[in-house]
Amino acid sequence: MARLTIRVDFGNGAALGPGKVRLLELIAETGSIRKAASGMKMSYRQAWLLLQSLDATFGSPLASTATGGRAGGGAALTPLGRSVIARYRSLETAAAKASARDLASLAGFLAPAEGSAARARPKAALRKRPIRKPA
Repeated sequence: MARLTIRVDFGNGAALGPGKVRLLELIAETGSIRKAASGMKMSYRQAWLLLQSLDATFGSPLASTATGGRAGGGAALTPLGRSVIARYRSLETAAAKASARDLASLAGFLAPAEGSAARARPKAALRKRPIRKPA
């Protein structure tokens, strides 16, 4: 089955796609940039840089952080961060509904996957002929 992936390219050269949105969702779920990064199998630094680029793109922080200590620190989404996720997921849902028929049609044009029954050669064609020795 085919699926549609949405990436929003802004006029200033910035972009918002499924990876950045998933990072924000994991920050909301875990309360930690480090745990969110780990959940996406990326370094803390890479997650931090993505978060900084999102902040620069939208002109305001999408997550707030507190340093560790007795309370433990952590991270939480700002109202803007929650809105960005909600709008992106809404856009994704609307695009998936609008494109479902065309995606199914495109998927129907695909060549069969290697190893599938439709492309498998008959077993007889796979047998090697015996080598005859000259007389």
